[in-house]
Amino acid sequence: MHASRFLFLLPFLLALATAAEKPNFVLIMCDDLGWGDVGFNGGTHIRTPHLDEMVAAGLKFNRFYAQAPVCSPTRASIVTGRHHDRTGIYTANKGHLRAGEFTLYEALAAKGYRTGHFGKWHMGTLTKTVRESNRGGKGDDNYSPPWDHQVDTTFATEAKTPTYDPMWKPAGKSDRPFTAPSGKGWHEIPDDADKALYGTHYWTGAEKMVDPQSKELMGDDSTLIVKHTISFIEANKDQPFIAIVWFHAPHLPVVASKEDVAGYANKTDGGKTDGFAQNYYGCVTALDRAVGQVRAALREHKIADNTMVTFCSDNGPEGNDKSPGRQGPFKGRKRSLYEGGVRVPGLIEWPGRIKPGSVSDMTACTVDYFPTIMELVGFNMPDERPLDGVSLLPVIEGSSMTERPKPLGFHITGKAAWHDGDWKIVRMKKGTPWELYDLGTDPKEANNLAKQHPQKVKTMAKAWNTWKASVDASDKGADY
Repeated sequence: MHASRFLFLLPFLLALATAAEKPNFVLIMCDDLGWGDVGFNGGTHIRTPHLDEMVAAGLKFNRFYAQAPVCSPTRASIVTGRHHDRTGIYTANKGHLRAGEFTLYEALAAKGYRTGHFGKWHMGTLTKTVRESNRGGKGDDNYSPPWDHQVDTTFATEAKTPTYDPMWKPAGKSDRPFTAPSGKGWHEIPDDADKALYGTHYWTGAEKMVDPQSKELMGDDSTLIVKHTISFIEANKDQPFIAIVWFHAPHLPVVASKEDVAGYANKTDGGKTDGFAQNYYGCVTALDRAVGQVRAALREHKIADNTMVTFCSDNGPEGNDKSPGRQGPFKGRKRSLYEGGVRVPGLIEWPGRIKPGSVSDMTACTVDYFPTIMELVGFNMPDERPLDGVSLLPVIEGSSMTERPKPLGFHITGKAAWHDGDWKIVRMKKGTPWELYDLGTDPKEANNLAKQHPQKVKTMAKAWNTWKASVDASDKGADY
């Protein structure tokens, strides 16, 4: 048979070859999960078998950081590779992702990728017409939805939802006091007669709200998010894609199925069943199960070897030390720049590229996803705007490097920190003295060494000030 008869297949074959050369990306993040809440960091109070399997098959980071101790800023760091103050997102529910920011979605779309975002968005409002969630429909000032940032497929909420029956207000109150903002102790599935809408909605496009009373939106929220993620993966399995999957769990209000709550029936507080903890643990186990479903889908479609899957949390656990979320041995929790507020579970699984059981001691951060992916796909930035992240590709490829190529800076509402190797300076309020810690010998930040090493503090503070001046310039529009 003459070869020319098959020329019509050439474009299709070339497309397949090109797709095979381009890795897929699935970036998974949960909300308020503590460093110590997962089995692979030594946690025994919650079952996380799928995440533990991911670590065994992939790369674990011993020092992985969220860029901020609250959620919205960390999210901005992932999609831009830049400190959140540069992007116009200063803290939770303040600011939005500016139109001038160049995101992962836009960069990969330019390389022929399909783009999807599933779960929480929290980088701006999603509606101009409906009063909903934290800020939606209260004017256009913070309107910045996924579809305005070149996201092809969206199934997202502006902000938090309950982690079970996500459109409906939970019932009941916590068995122990919880001092965080209103409604966060509620954890029971409401009876039909008592049901009331929670006020956060799922959106799929401009003013395209999913009916909040739809049966489709009932049940475990993490499972619901992953159902849409897997549909996206199935639709794009023959072409390169990025799926950003941001769970609501275990952000309050935590609610779990009766089955998952029953799985923690032995969790008590002084002999009294602790329903709050049971629901927290149950929703994390449901989240873990949903991660397992994503992994299974990648293997079913034979694209796991060509897909980089990441997992982390957006900040440390909510509440205080009596709350069910655990930060491990570290000081501080959510809203703190001490280690417990920003050091989070972090891993990458990529069967085709990462040696099973790999471990890295290099400081890594959510801000590093962007430059890592840009290097992997060979994308050059369209301008010289500063990036704060570094490529993790050497670590992915097995490098034993432990030193981060450049220091890592933090700032949020006056709080500040600077990580340079094992040394860290931190202050919890603008104008207060810097504290100095050697995280290599003192990861619990028990011994402030500022008085013993004043020159070290001075040098690091000067570096932070120089970096912060660059961040402020970006914030004022210098990069656009």
